[in-house]
Amino acid sequence: MAFRSCLVRLLLPMAALLLLAASSPAAAQLVAGYYSKTCPDAEAIVRNETEKIIAAAPSLAGPLLRLHFHDCFVRGCDASVLLDDPNGGNKAEKDAKPNRSLRGFGSVERVKAKLEAACPSTVSCADVLALMARDAVVLAKGPSWPVALGRRDGRVSSATEAADSLPPAFGDVPLLAKIFAANGLDLKDLAVLSGAHTLGTAHCPSYAGRLYNFSSAYGGADPSLDSEYADRLRTRCGSVDDTATLSEMDPGSYKTFDTSYYRHVAKRRGLFQSDAALLADATTREYVLRMATGRFDGVFFQDFGESMIKMGNAGVLTGAAQGEIRKKCYIVN
Repeated sequence: MAFRSCLVRLLLPMAALLLLAASSPAAAQLVAGYYSKTCPDAEAIVRNETEKIIAAAPSLAGPLLRLHFHDCFVRGCDASVLLDDPNGGNKAEKDAKPNRSLRGFGSVERVKAKLEAACPSTVSCADVLALMARDAVVLAKGPSWPVALGRRDGRVSSATEAADSLPPAFGDVPLLAKIFAANGLDLKDLAVLSGAHTLGTAHCPSYAGRLYNFSSAYGGADPSLDSEYADRLRTRCGSVDDTATLSEMDPGSYKTFDTSYYRHVAKRRGLFQSDAALLADATTREYVLRMATGRFDGVFFQDFGESMIKMGNAGVLTGAAQGEIRKKCYIVN
């Protein structure tokens, strides 16, 4: 019931978003209601299980969204981020340094097991990730958007590729823009999808470089970081080697999807260098400052849905000749 009320209240204009979803060659291969005949309850199963997961652990909304992001930026949205190294080593995507803090793998397996019980070998793990990301955002009081389905699962997962392909937390706009462009995303998408940092937490090593030994002229701290905020972060993150400490990416609102992230960035209190970098480019800065006013939540919600549709179409595998439908998301069939 809670999910349905959120969905009704926050549903985006479906006609416009469905038109966007079919506006690229990759998207045209995906279909709304793809499982309507082969597994008619698929989306309901994902939704109901995700609702139970978030009800028990609200802080998982951010990690479930992040899993989909980190999947799509490496080999496209093919669930390769979920695969274990088949040799028992640490050479799969999830083992790459940017992915070592990912969470939610067990939740995805829980949902996949429910789907396998209802419709064996039918619903791909890549589609599960896309649906769970959307549903997690809705449950965090964010927007909904139509998720076209029909992705198949990849069979290759490389830690090296992940390290080379994922947008780094220390990236500036030219670097980030290049990575986004490789996935069919533009500068506006960069500004919009950075807003996903409104949900979740980050481990100390991902931002500690901004606090220590950054610049001798500024007491070791990144000059683009508000000094009071830097002092506060140092009390939590004692060194670059502190792997246990977590900090909220959107302090005070990290379990709720809203525009408060942009207000922090506008005050030079974005946690990552990539957040601060948004103020250094005219296009991304304009978007940040506009959203920071708090008067455009509806615009941000609409924009986020549109950008998620574009991202969810990146490098998809479709059709029997491409990929597979994994029975378990962490291993190829």
